[in-house]
Amino acid sequence: MLSRHVDAFSTYKRMPSRDHSTVVDDVEENSGLLQNSMDMETTNSSWLLSFPHVVVATIISLLFGYHLGVVNEPLEVISRELGSSGDTLAEGLVVSTCLGGAFIGSLFSGWVADGVGRRRAFQLCALPMIIGAATSATTETLAGMLIGRFLVGTGMGLGPPVASLYVAEVSPASLRGTYGSFIQIATCLGLMGALFIGIPVKEIAGWWRVCFWVSTIPAGLLVFAMIFCAESPHWLYKKGRSAEAEAEFERLLGGAHVKYAMLELSKLDRGDEADTVSLTELLYGRHFKVVYIGSTLFALQQLSGVANLSGSIIAMLLMDKLGRKLLLLWSFFGMAMSMVLQVAAANTLVSSSGSLYLSVGGMLMFVLTFALGAGPVPGLLLPEIFPNQIRAKAMAFCMSVHWVINFFVGLLFLRLLEQLGPQLLYSIFASICMMAVVFVKKNVMETKGKSLQEIEIALLPQE
Repeated sequence: MLSRHVDAFSTYKRMPSRDHSTVVDDVEENSGLLQNSMDMETTNSSWLLSFPHVVVATIISLLFGYHLGVVNEPLEVISRELGSSGDTLAEGLVVSTCLGGAFIGSLFSGWVADGVGRRRAFQLCALPMIIGAATSATTETLAGMLIGRFLVGTGMGLGPPVASLYVAEVSPASLRGTYGSFIQIATCLGLMGALFIGIPVKEIAGWWRVCFWVSTIPAGLLVFAMIFCAESPHWLYKKGRSAEAEAEFERLLGGAHVKYAMLELSKLDRGDEADTVSLTELLYGRHFKVVYIGSTLFALQQLSGVANLSGSIIAMLLMDKLGRKLLLLWSFFGMAMSMVLQVAAANTLVSSSGSLYLSVGGMLMFVLTFALGAGPVPGLLLPEIFPNQIRAKAMAFCMSVHWVINFFVGLLFLRLLEQLGPQLLYSIFASICMMAVVFVKKNVMETKGKSLQEIEIALLPQE
C-alpha cells in the first residue's frame, strides 16, 4: 500500500499545480500512513540546511535597524553642514521622510514578493537602500538628504514583510519560532551598530557620510548572497513549478522530508488563484479574520513598544518551547504592569528617590517584556496564520498598518505627554496593553510546531 502511495506521489509531482486535485484525492486515502512514517523525520529536520538561508535573509533586518538609528548621533552635525541648523522641522523631516518611504514600500511588498519571488524581492529591497544611502552620503543639500532617506525608506518598507515571509516558508516547523526571532535580533544589532559607528561623528569631520556609506556593504552582500539562497518552495508551488519546489525542499530540509513537505502543500493546492487576490477580499472576504488579527497585533505592538537585544535572545530560546501565544500574553501583561509602575512614579505622593526607582524599573521591565513577545512574535506569527494564497499581500497590508501607527505614535507622543500628563498617558498605554491581552486570548491560536498547512486548515477549514 505504501508503494502505491509513493507511486501516486511520483505521478503527482510531475503535474502542473492546477491538475493535482484528482491525484491528491488518491494520495489522501493513505495520508495517515505516510504521516506516521515521516513524523520522526519531519520533527528532526536538520537546522544546518536551512540556517544559512535564514541568516542571509536577516541581513535585511540588520539594515532595517541600522537605518532606523543611523541619523540619531549625526543629526545635529548633518543639519549644520547642510545649512538647516536649528530648524527642528528640517531635522524632523530627515527622520520622518524615511518612515514615509517605508509606508510606500510596505504597500507594494506583497505584490513584489508574489510577482518576482522572495529571492528577487530581497535584491530589489536592497537596491533603493544602496542608492539612497549613497545619495545621502554624497549630498550637499537638505533636498538630496531627504531624497536619499526616502529611497532607503522604500527598501525598509519592502524588506521586513519579505523577510518574515521567507523565514516562515523555508524553516522547519520545529525551528520556525527560533528562526523568526533572528529577525528581531538582527534589528537590534543594526540599531546598536548604527549607534556604535556614529560615536566619532562629532570629532571627525565628515564622519556622518561614512555612517551612510557603511550600510551599502551589507546591502551589497545581501544582493550577492541571495543568488545562492533557496527560493521559497511555497512560492514555487503556487506558481505551478512543483519540480523546482521539490528541489528547494531537498536543499532546505533534506531528501528524507521532501515527500511529506510536498504532500502538505498539495492538501491546500489553489492553483494560481493567489494572483487575483484583491484588497477588497482581504478586508471583506473569507480571509478577513486572519487579516484582522494580523493588523491588530501590529497596531497594538506599535502602540506599546521598543526593542531590546537581551530580551530578543531570550525570546529566541523560548519561542519554540513555550509557544507564540503564551509569550504574547505575558509580554503584553508585563508591559501593562510596567506602565503601572510609570504611573506610580509620576504620583506626587512618592518621594523623589522612590519615583526614580519606579521609573527606571518600569522602563527596564517594559523593554524586556516587549522584546520577549510583542516585539518578535507578530512578525513571525502573521506569515504563519496567513494562507499561502494571500500571505504576501496580507503581510503588505498589515505592515502598512504598522507604519501608519508608528508614524502617529512618534508624531503625537510628546504632545500627548504635555497635554495629558504622564499619569493619564501611561494609564492609557496600560489599558491598551491589557486590551491586547484580551485580544490575544480570544483571537490568536498557538502555532508552535505546526506546519503552515496545518495552521491554514485550522483557521480556514476546507469546504
